[in-house]
Parts: sequence; structure tokens; C-alpha cells
Amino acid sequence: MSTDLQIKSPAEKDAVVSSDWAWAEYTPSDEHPWTLELAGHLYRRAGFGANYGELQRALQQGPRRAVDRLLLVNEPLSASYRAIEQDEQAAAKSGNRESLQAWWLRRMVESPFPLLEKMTLFWHSHFGIRFDQVRDASLMLDHMGRLRDLALGKYPELLSAIASDPAVFLGVGAETSRKSQPNEQFARQLMQRLSVGAGNFGEEDVREASRAFTGWFVLRGKLRYFDREHDEGAKNILGRTGNWKVQDVVRIVLEHPLSAETLAAKLYRWFVSEVDQPTSELLAPLTGMLSKDYDIRQVVEVILRSNLFYSKVAYRRRIKSPVEYGVGIVRALEGSVSTVRLAEDLNGLGQSLYNPPTIEGWHGGHHWINAATMAGRMNLAGELLAPEGRYGGKLDPASLVQRYGSEDAPSAAKLLGQLLLQDDVAKQTRERIDSSASDPIGGGLANLRPFATRLVNLPEFQLS
Repeated sequence: MSTDLQIKSPAEKDAVVSSDWAWAEYTPSDEHPWTLELAGHLYRRAGFGANYGELQRALQQGPRRAVDRLLLVNEPLSASYRAIEQDEQAAAKSGNRESLQAWWLRRMVESPFPLLEKMTLFWHSHFGIRFDQVRDASLMLDHMGRLRDLALGKYPELLSAIASDPAVFLGVGAETSRKSQPNEQFARQLMQRLSVGAGNFGEEDVREASRAFTGWFVLRGKLRYFDREHDEGAKNILGRTGNWKVQDVVRIVLEHPLSAETLAAKLYRWFVSEVDQPTSELLAPLTGMLSKDYDIRQVVEVILRSNLFYSKVAYRRRIKSPVEYGVGIVRALEGSVSTVRLAEDLNGLGQSLYNPPTIEGWHGGHHWINAATMAGRMNLAGELLAPEGRYGGKLDPASLVQRYGSEDAPSAAKLLGQLLLQDDVAKQTRERIDSSASDPIGGGLANLRPFATRLVNLPEFQLS
């Protein structure tokens, strides 16, 4: 298979998209109906893909109720899902990064709140804190808990929590900051990546902001403050002067007019398209909402309900990350596999949870795809769907299709096509699928595994 994935272009090339139309709520019509393809698109972006029951329910309920369901992140949890938190704590005590990765993957596979886990992954890349830098599993688990708890809250609250997180100070190399020698690392990351954006501040702003962080040290895994080491002098940050403390700096940088647009652009890239660079005019409604109170849930909801989100501008305009690819297969086929092994395989494909490659997180897009990683994805799919071996044959397409009422090869092939690709593939691919649908690979339902493997290896399945 070629590694040159072709991401679909907008329906009208070079058309200027009105921001009023873009962020208005999508209402199904004869011209633009609510379809299985759009239901699958919603679940890929707002989670890690859907199982067959979720797809059919979303198709029946329509986009408004489907998004309502995804936004419900505070419902009571089952006892088995609550037990994951206890297992995570035990894994943290062991100091084992691989165990933490495995339990987070378990959350992604089993969570009734896929949007919450998807947003936790967004913030993980946004802040870019690495296990290899922190070297403390308990601190990393606490850090991830902060991201999850505040994932759909107000960004100032999240950024304030980050500014008091020992894992973050260790992760950026700012574990000591003395009055005589301010550490500039956190202040630089705060301005460059987490608020106003590169090129929109000066070195003097970094130096002045770093003085507000003096007196803070990470000692034995705790963030400690020593008043004698804090610089009490006036500090001029982004044109504002005062005896600023840490939380003052957070407030000042978020009040800068470019901070909201920087975050809006990141959310656009995460949910809409990583191909097109949005204009300030297109982002203006999102930027305006963020400027008001930085309500992340509100902005995410607007995106997920919007005309733009369900248009060709967004549809299949992102490449799945290794985690999205692997978890998507497992969720769709409703199996229970070893997430320890899955974590190992995803690490090999370039996405090591709890350990992004740099403080900049994962760049995504075509960075995920080359000859080696495409071969790795094909190998992973083959292992996941093999009748025995590394994953023990736990993903069984035959059992799945029978559970949903398919008893013969043609109906089974149709169901798998709807489940994995929502029947939306190129014409030549459709002809190849149809030609094998009468008896996939030969042998009826018993040999659905190679057929399903073929589907998840198609270029269309690599796109989110």
C-alpha cells in the first residue's frame, strides 16, 4: 500500500468559507443529509471511533442528540470502570511507565466518555510533559488526572493547575528557581506554546515572567515555596507592571489578545483539519468565545455541531495517530485485548503515551506516515485480527457480526464495511470489496478475519 495518503479536498476548491456559516449548527437537509459516514466522522473526531451499536444509535438519533450523548461526561461510572483508577494507582507505585500506558489504553477502549479521553490526549500533547524527563510514575499519573479532570473546563483553571504541578516543572527543567538565578524554562513554554504564541512576545517578557516563578522548587516530588527566594520586585510582563506572582502571570498571558486565537487554532487542527491553516477571520467566533471565559466545553460543542465540521473541509482531513488507529480497531470490534502489548506496539509506531517525543508533543499529520510506520500498522492489524498469537485471537469478527444478526458471508461483509469504513471508499476499492463480499476470502464467516484485516489496512481507514 502506498504511504502517500490522499486527504480529500473541500468540495469547492479555493472557496472562501464564511465564519457565520462555518460555526452555525449543522441541520440535516435533503442536500446535506445525516448519514452513516457523518456519524462515523463524529465518533472518530470526538473519540476513537464507534462500535456498530453506537453508529446505528447515532444515525437514528441525529447529530444533535449524538453530540449531546458525547458531551455527557459526568454520569455515574460502572464498578468495573472505577476499578481502572485503582489499578492505575497500583501501576504508579510500581514505577512502571508501560503499565500506566496500558491502563490509559484500557480507558480509551472501555470508557463511556470517549470525548473526555480524546481531550485528555489533546492536552497531553499540548503540554508535552514526558515520563523520561519527570521519572516519577506517581507524578505523571497525578498530572494526567489534572488534565482529565479539567479537560472540558475553563482553560485558566487548567493552566493554573499546570502552573502548580511538580511534574510540569520537572518536565520543562524548571525544578529550581532562585531569586539570584531565575529559571526561564516554564515562563518561555507558557508564552511560546501555551498562550500568546511564538513571535508575539520578547525575551524581556520571558525574563520578567521568570522572576514571578522564583522561590518555587520541586523537592522529593513536591512543589515547595521558599519566600526568601522569591523576587518581590516589580515586573513588566507584556506591557503590564506589578509585583506579579505565578497566578498573575497566567492571567496576564491569557488576557493577551493572541492567546485565545492560538488555542482556537490548536482546537481547529485537532477537531477539524490538520491540512488547512485557518484564517483569523474563520477562527474569530471561536476566538471570541475563548476570549470571554476560555470555556473549552462550549467551544468544543460549537465545533462538533457546526456546518464546517460536517463538511468536506473537515471530512477525512486528519491522519489517525497510532493510538487512534489501534484503539479504533479494538473499540469497533468490541474485543478485550492485552493493552500492555498494544502499548508496546503503539510505541513502535511512534506514539508512546506518557512520553511524547519532545515538549512540543506530537506534530501529527504526515509525521505519522512513512514506509516503516505503514508496514507497522499493517503488522499490528494482522496481529490484532489473527486467530491466535500475540493478541490471542480476542478480536473475532465472526462473533461480532453474528451478535448483530448477520448469519451469512454477504451480510457479514456488508456489516463490517459499514462498521469500519461506513461504506465510504473509492470506487475501485468498493468494487474489490463487493467482489469478495459473496464469500470473503473463502470459507464463509470462519474466514472473516483476513477480510476485516484488509479493510483496516485500506488508506481510507488511516484517515480520521
